Amino acid sequence: MSISITSDFDGGNIEVLKANGAKFDLAIRSDKDSDFYQWFYFRVADAAGAELELRITNCGGSAYPLGWNDYSARVSEDGKDWTCADTAYADGVLTIRHTPTEGCVWFAYFAPYSNEQHHSLIARIAAHDHVEHRVLAQTLDGRPIDLLTLGGGNLQVWLYARQHPGETMAEWWMEGALDLLVSDDPVAQKLLAAATFYVVPNMNPDGSARGHLRTNSVGVNLNREWHAPSLDRSPEVWHVRAIMDETGVDFAMDVHGDEAIPHVFVAGFDGIPSWTQRQGDLYTRFANELAARTVDFQTQHGYPTAGAGKANLSMSTNQLAERFGAVSMTLEMPFKDNDDAPDPRHGWSPERSRQMGRDCLAVLAGMIDDL
Repeated sequence: MSISITSDFDGGNIEVLKANGAKFDLAIRSDKDSDFYQWFYFRVADAAGAELELRITNCGGSAYPLGWNDYSARVSEDGKDWTCADTAYADGVLTIRHTPTEGCVWFAYFAPYSNEQHHSLIARIAAHDHVEHRVLAQTLDGRPIDLLTLGGGNLQVWLYARQHPGETMAEWWMEGALDLLVSDDPVAQKLLAAATFYVVPNMNPDGSARGHLRTNSVGVNLNREWHAPSLDRSPEVWHVRAIMDETGVDFAMDVHGDEAIPHVFVAGFDGIPSWTQRQGDLYTRFANELAARTVDFQTQHGYPTAGAGKANLSMSTNQLAERFGAVSMTLEMPFKDNDDAPDPRHGWSPERSRQMGRDCLAVLAGMIDDL
C-alpha cells in the first residue's frame, strides 16, 4: 500500500503538494480569513520502516519564520509520547526525517491538545464537589466557552489560556494547574481559602478545532480585542470580559507559547496609564520567586517593555491591569526546547508545561496574602 498523509481531524493542518514514495512536499494552511500560519498537525499512514522525508515548503512566509531556527518537530507513534524528530530548516523549507516502526505516525508543531481532551478535562475537574462549571456562551462555530470556578476567598484570580489556539502548551499548563487546585496539596488549600479562581482552559475552541495558529473562526486575533470585544467578531473575549466586570480581577495570568524565544518568561503591563509601584513590585516579585523555584523559568530573556503610556490596551494583560488595577501577566512557554534546561529527547513538553502550572500556583500561594 502507498504511504498517505491526512490532517482531516480535530486540530489537523497540512496540505500535500507532491508525493514521491516516502518523500512529500507539504504546505501549512493559513488560518481562515487570515494570513497567520505556523501550526501543523498530520498523520502519516502505511509508513512502517519507510525513511520519510517531509518537506514543509512554505515556512519562510509563516507568521514567525525565526521560530524555525533550532526547532524540532514533534513526532508520536502512539498519540501520547511526543518526542523531537530529526528536523532541519533552510531557505524557507522545514525538513523532517523519520523512520516509523509502526504503520501510523503523527507529526505536530507541538504536542496537540484536542477538543476531546478539553472536554474530558472539564468533566474530570467539574466532577469535584467544590468546583462549579458553567458555559458562558457559544462560539461562532457553536462550541461552548467553558468556565470553571473554585474556592471562596475574597481575592479574584483569573487564569485563561489558548487565546492563540496553536499554543497547545497553554492547555497542558492548565491541566497541571487544575489538577493541583482540586488536590489535597497545602498549596491548593491556601489558595482556595484566600481567593476565588475563575479558569478558562481554552479561550479559542473554534481555532483549536480548525487547526489555526492564532485566530478564531473568522480570522480574529483574540488577544487584540480586549479594549472593544464584539459578539460578531470576538464573542469569546466579550463574554469572558463581561464576567470579569462582575467579579473584578486582582490577579490574572494569560497562558501562551512563543515560537521564537527558547525560554520560559512572563510579560507584564509596563506602560499602562494607571501603572502603580505596588502593581509593578508584585509582578516583579512573582517573576523573581518563580525563577528561584525552577530552572525552567528565567527573567533575562523576553519581550521589550513598553514606555510610559505606550501599553497596547487591546491585549488582555494590559487591559486587565488598567481596567481593574490587577497584577496581570502573560506567561510564555517555548515551542523549541528550553535553552536553560534542554531535553534533547522531548524538548519543551506537556509534562514540563503541567509542572509549570503547578510551580506558578505555588509561587502565587507564597504571595497571596499580599495581593
